[in-house]
Amino acid sequence: MYLTGFADEAAVDIDGQIRATKELGWENIESRNIDGVNIHDLPDDKFDEVAGKLADAGVKINCFGSAIANWGKKIDEPMDSSIAELERAIPRMQRLGTKLIRIMSFAVLPGWGPDDQMEEERFSRLREIHKRFADAGITAVHENCMNYGGMGWPYTLKLLENVPGLKLVFDTGNPVFADDRTKAKPYPKQSAWEFYDHVKEHIAYIHIKDGYWDTKEDKAVFTYPDEGTAEVPRIMKDLLGRGYDGGISIEPHIAVVFHDDSVKSESQLKYDTYVEYGRRMERIIAAVANRDG
Repeated sequence: MYLTGFADEAAVDIDGQIRATKELGWENIESRNIDGVNIHDLPDDKFDEVAGKLADAGVKINCFGSAIANWGKKIDEPMDSSIAELERAIPRMQRLGTKLIRIMSFAVLPGWGPDDQMEEERFSRLREIHKRFADAGITAVHENCMNYGGMGWPYTLKLLENVPGLKLVFDTGNPVFADDRTKAKPYPKQSAWEFYDHVKEHIAYIHIKDGYWDTKEDKAVFTYPDEGTAEVPRIMKDLLGRGYDGGISIEPHIAVVFHDDSVKSESQLKYDTYVEYGRRMERIIAAVANRDG
């Protein structure tokens, strides 16, 4: 088991991302954006620079947080952009020795019912994406986000049935704000534990977010782990108790930081929040391990 995280939530540039990772005593980053650009979209010279800095620091990229088939990609439009991202990602991952890549299952069609979402087209596209990564020795993991598989756990299981070999990255925080489309309208928000409990046998990787749905403001509020409704300690206890030995990746998403912003810059607050989030996650894991021991 190892800890990692979306270090672009600590710093925009790779130097700051490496510094936060080293301060936590970690060796891995789940790379998403560097200088505001996804790692699979960086210009070649910039990617070379990033690769060199990672090597010098002894920090690895354990997973590409790609935009492939994500909530910004429509299922009723060609998948050219996702294939282009895939083709750029593979050689870069091979160069860095990265074995995991986060993918999704295309945006939910607005105004269409949950069982009228062009399923067969989604399954066909994900079979192609999965195969091309598998042929390159890379594991594509599907995230339960704002996509077909994120509509509820039955949709994730149906996706797995139709894309043989596909694995999951389960995000603890996404159910907090996601409508449960397996239930009647008005859709309630999902239960993180219920979703996890039904898909846990297929989990190869995990993202840690926490928060709660503010009904008055009609929006998600993200928190430190174990301060929201995502049941992070309960999920971690079950996951580790089942012998999970993969990566645990923090994705804080904390927009409002409760510190004195007159003392520190916004960038320093962002950095400090990420590091504090990582330390709190370490304490949760230690507490779970001690209870199990």
